[in-house]
Amino acid sequence: MAKTVEKTRESFTNFTPYESKKGEEYMSADMLEHFRTLLLSWKQELMEEVDRTMTHMQEEAANYADPSDRATQEEEFSLELRTRDRERKLIKKIDQTIDRMDKDDYGFCDQCGIEIGIRRLEARPTATLCIDCKTLAEIRERQTGI
Repeated sequence: MAKTVEKTRESFTNFTPYESKKGEEYMSADMLEHFRTLLLSWKQELMEEVDRTMTHMQEEAANYADPSDRATQEEEFSLELRTRDRERKLIKKIDQTIDRMDKDDYGFCDQCGIEIGIRRLEARPTATLCIDCKTLAEIRERQTGI
């Protein structure tokens, strides 16, 4: 299971960074297309992982007589399902991000309205806050413990 999660991370990070053209406007059509392609390929990889998990769990499901073997298998399935649940939430965020693109609201901070920045979006394509607002939110979170 850890190998499949690592494989997903590797393939997602294996992309060509966007090279801005001189004088290009922020979130131009080419830039938006770059991020849309990035998000759609990430979503496709996650969906393939879901399919692999379902197949794996169906093929590997066995009713072991030994309680230790049964517990090991149940724990493995539990970890795999938790990972898939996190990925399901990520797929939902990807869909919301694509929706933002459709509404011409992608790439700008939800709190202050400034550009999030191409490199930050390539590192985290679903980001909705610029680095400054995200840093402040994390500081507030640590102080309040929420």
